[in-house]
Amino acid sequence: MPREQGRKVVASNRRARHDYTIEDTVEAGLVLTGTEVKSLRQGRASLIDGYAFIDGGEAYLDAVHIPEYNQGTWTNHPPRRTRKLLLHKQQILKLSSRVKEGGYTLVPLSLYFSDGRAKVELAVAKGKREYDKRQALRERQDRREAERAMSTRRNLGE
Repeated sequence: MPREQGRKVVASNRRARHDYTIEDTVEAGLVLTGTEVKSLRQGRASLIDGYAFIDGGEAYLDAVHIPEYNQGTWTNHPPRRTRKLLLHKQQILKLSSRVKEGGYTLVPLSLYFSDGRAKVELAVAKGKREYDKRQALRERQDRREAERAMSTRRNLGE
């Protein structure tokens, strides 16, 4: 049987890009049980409340919801459990120093399969204030209006 190729996104946290300013991203592997992998292959997961933390020199992902596998039996996993992240020691040290600086947190941006292996994209992020969010929405709206005006002008041939 041929191995999977490419990247298949299971879940993405679009809200994180709205609520946080993304400083840096890193790809990490996940330690999962069999039913978790099967549930992810069905495309079922939610990153909305998820966050990562570093404890004792190891990285963990918490509050990510992977629902129980439909055909699972008593071997099914709890939907919201703490999962270990697979990172190099230097990556963990770098991330922990950034988080200890203050104001930064580790937020999962997307959960995907890369060449058949479950991965999560973590972001070192800083929370946005309410006025920052409003300003970002206003800039996006202004950009859309400018593009719309330019496209109508192009279509009219002026």
